[in-house]
Amino acid sequence: MDAETVNTAPTALHLASDPMAQFEVLQQVREATLSGSRAPVSPRPVIHESWQRSLAAHIDPDDFRPPIVYAPDEVADVRDAHPLHAVLPTLRELLGSIADESRHVMIVTDADGTILWREGPASLCSQADPVGLCEGTGWSERAIGTNAMGTALALDAPVQIYSAEHLVRTYHGWTCAAAPIHDPDTGDLLGAIDVSGLLDTLHPATISLVNATAQLAESHLRRRMEWLDGQLLTKNMPHLARLRGEPGALLTPTGRVIAADRLGRLPKRVAVDADRVLLDDGREAHVEPLPEGYLLRVRSTTATRRPTLELSFLGDNPAAVINGRELPLTLRRAEILALLALHPSGLTAEQLAFQLYGDDGNPTTVRAEIHRLRGQLGGDAMRAKPYQLRAEVDADFLRVRAALNSGDVAAAVAACPAPLLNRSDAPAIRAEREQLVAAVRAAVLGHPGPDVLWAFAQSETGRDDVEVFEHLTRRLPAADPRRAVATARLEWLLGED
Repeated sequence: MDAETVNTAPTALHLASDPMAQFEVLQQVREATLSGSRAPVSPRPVIHESWQRSLAAHIDPDDFRPPIVYAPDEVADVRDAHPLHAVLPTLRELLGSIADESRHVMIVTDADGTILWREGPASLCSQADPVGLCEGTGWSERAIGTNAMGTALALDAPVQIYSAEHLVRTYHGWTCAAAPIHDPDTGDLLGAIDVSGLLDTLHPATISLVNATAQLAESHLRRRMEWLDGQLLTKNMPHLARLRGEPGALLTPTGRVIAADRLGRLPKRVAVDADRVLLDDGREAHVEPLPEGYLLRVRSTTATRRPTLELSFLGDNPAAVINGRELPLTLRRAEILALLALHPSGLTAEQLAFQLYGDDGNPTTVRAEIHRLRGQLGGDAMRAKPYQLRAEVDADFLRVRAALNSGDVAAAVAACPAPLLNRSDAPAIRAEREQLVAAVRAAVLGHPGPDVLWAFAQSETGRDDVEVFEHLTRRLPAADPRRAVATARLEWLLGED
C-alpha cells in the first residue's frame, strides 16, 4: 500500500480547500458510523478498518488517554539503546526545521508505538503535553485507537489521519501523517516517523514528505549496516580462513551470511539461537560464537534428523520446545504454531490471516509475526511460501485427535486435561477447540466403562458438565466411593443453575 493509496479520500472534502468544512463532514461520518446510523459519506476504508480494530481493543471514543510506558527519567536510556537513535540527525535535518517553521511537531516512535522523541515549537508542544502527545506515551492502535503512528505500524504502510478520523474525540483538533521505518537487516519494524499539527496547519502532501524521510532513514541504516559488515568481515576473515577448505560462513550477530567458502547453495540467514542448525540442503552445521558475530561450520555428512517441536497447548499456559530448548511464546505465536500443526501441508499468509482474524485479517501483520517466529524456531524448522512446519511435531492436541481416531477413548481423555488455547479468540482456534471438546465428550458419553467417564469428569472440560455427572451417578456401583462424590457434585451443579 503506497502513500497515495492510503491518503486518497474521494468521499471527503479536500482539506486544503476548506479544513473546517472537512472537519464537520468527518465529525458527521464518525458519529453516524459509531451510532450505527447512515453516514452522509463513507469513511475511507483504511479509517473504517482501523476504527473496527480500535473498538475491538475496547478504546473509548469519547474519553481516552495514551498509557505512560516509560517515566520521564527512563526515556533517555531507552532512546540511547534504540536503533533509530543513529538516524535522528537525518530526521531532524529533513523534518525538524519544517516542523518549527510550520507549527508541527516531529515524532519518532519505537515498533510498539511508544513515543521516544518529540521535537517542535515550544508553543505547540505545550498544547501536545496535556493530551499525552509526548515522550514515553504509547500510541499503538491497541493503546489509543486510530492515529497516524499506531495505524501506520498496524498496516506497515504510510498513513495520514485527518481530525475526526481519529477515533478518540480528544484528538479531533489534530491532523498527523506517519510512515514506518524498517530494519534493513531483518526487515522488522523499528518504529515510525510522524509529523503532527493542529487542524488547519498540516498540508495533504505532508505524508509524501514523511514517507520519503522514512525511506531515506532506511537507506541511512542500510549504509551503516554495510559499513559494520565490512568491519566485521575484516576482524573475522581469519576465522573463516582457518577452516582450511572445510565449508563454512561468517555470520552477523543476527545470523545474516556476509561471507562463505565452499558452502554451495548459500542461505541468506541462519538461526543463531542454537549451536546446531539444519541447512536447506539437509547438511548439519555448527554455529560457533565469535567476539562479534558467528562462524558457521558445515559437516560433510548429510543429516537426516529433523528438528523436534513439542507443543503443549491444552490449557491457559501454552508452551513450545524446539530441540529441547523452550521458546518464548506469545498467544499469537502459539495460535500460529497450532494452525500450522493442524495443516501440515502449509498455509499462506492470507489463509493464516483469515483463520486468526476472520474477514478483518491483514496478511502483512501475519507476515511480520511469522518473521519473528521463524527467527525463534530457525529456518530448518519452518519454511515459507507456504508457511509450513518442517520439524517433527509432537502436539498434545494432535495426540488427542490420534487417540480418538484409533478408538482409544481412555488415552484421549488422559491427553486432554483442558481445552485448546483457552485464551484464544482466533476463529479457527476457537472452532478447533470446540470441536475437540465435543469429540472427546461424545466419545466419553458413548463409552461403556465408568472409569473413563470419571477421568473426564476430573478434567477442566468435564468438571462442570451436568450430563457427565448424571451418567456417573447411574453407572457407578452403589458401593463405589466415587458415586457419593459424583452425586454431591451433581447436586451442586444443579443448585448453581
